[in-house]
Amino acid sequence: MSEAFDAVDVISAKRDRSELTDAQIDWVIDAYTRGVVAEEQMSALAMAIYLNGMSPREIARWADAMIRSGERLDFSSLSRPTSDKHSTGGVGDKITLPLAPLVAACGVAVPQLSGRGLGHTGGTLDKLESIPGWRADMSNEQMLAQLEDVGAVICAAGSGLAPADKKLYALRDVTGTVSCVPLIATSIMSKKIAEGTGSLVLDVKVGSGAFMKELGQARELAETMVRLGTDAGVKTVALLTNMSTPLGLTAGNALEVRESVEVLEGGGPEDVVELTLALAREMVQAAGVEVDPADALKDGRAMDAWRRMIRAQGGDPEAPLPTAKETHHVLAPADGVLVELDALAVGVAAWRLGAGRARKEDPVQAGAGVEIHYKPGASVRGGEPLLTLHTDEPERFERAVAALEGGITVAPEGSRPVLDPIVIDRIA
Repeated sequence: MSEAFDAVDVISAKRDRSELTDAQIDWVIDAYTRGVVAEEQMSALAMAIYLNGMSPREIARWADAMIRSGERLDFSSLSRPTSDKHSTGGVGDKITLPLAPLVAACGVAVPQLSGRGLGHTGGTLDKLESIPGWRADMSNEQMLAQLEDVGAVICAAGSGLAPADKKLYALRDVTGTVSCVPLIATSIMSKKIAEGTGSLVLDVKVGSGAFMKELGQARELAETMVRLGTDAGVKTVALLTNMSTPLGLTAGNALEVRESVEVLEGGGPEDVVELTLALAREMVQAAGVEVDPADALKDGRAMDAWRRMIRAQGGDPEAPLPTAKETHHVLAPADGVLVELDALAVGVAAWRLGAGRARKEDPVQAGAGVEIHYKPGASVRGGEPLLTLHTDEPERFERAVAALEGGITVAPEGSRPVLDPIVIDRIA
């Protein structure tokens, strides 16, 4: 069949800072999904968008075209409202694990389609796969049945949802076009809107361990995504949250599952509990349900929902989690106050220990990662462990320790670190 446009003309238009027409955007997304627009052509277009940006109209149409490249799920048959959460990714960001069962325990269905980790940010599916027997892949029918029965599902997105995004995401990863607001916003929102959730809460991370290092850039991304969701009829709210220090006291797969279970048992680190409750309250409110999630955390209902969710996907919530064969302590250099624990440094260390992957096809170690003994603001003594590194392969320790150089600062007693709040702002 003859094509409506020529790929080179579309690339040239964006290269020369012209706005693409709706018809051009519809065609290029469809033609790329069909394989008519070649990878090198889409690479050139992605770079032109990266350099020259997109107008709000172009962004909205690009997202819509990506949604239309595949199927849309429909949760209208469920007996309860749906709400979902998306995080832009960070270090120690295990929030999805306690959050999904907590919100389910409040009477809201949570269809959490999650991904795997790449680089220094951990993937929710990798974390859950450290639970013996747990499986990520489910059919749409299985997902609907589990949402009705348990109220929460965390699984891999099927290949039918926004297939254009799947191709484009992989391409951006290898062409230096990942950190581009229009491309990030349309990638995230095309999947979430196609997923069919009634409401959506976005956790947009800011700081060294996040994709968005600067507050202004993170705010732009949050506002763009909220607008896309709202225009598509999905009630959408965003929280800007702090990712300059790792979340909680662990970064790694089984380590983070263990910490998530502690939160569901009524314990766990303060920052993880605070952010879990802040997001849960937004999700429950967006779904129109008037309950306080803190009650469901206290009385054990959230823990019951976790066990049912894990069992429904073949996992054993009582089974011991894998542990790494080898450990290595990183010691405080002197007496004083820990004023900095850089999220990116810890994330890269966990990755080098085997908790993350450099390419999509790489395996990950379930037990690898970093255990954090002190957070910024704590007094420490020289020679005592600040971090414990975990891996099955001791030869990985040297590069992991190198990643931490310059990322840990101990200042003289009496020093006061500047501690940013966990939730920086709310955008609706």
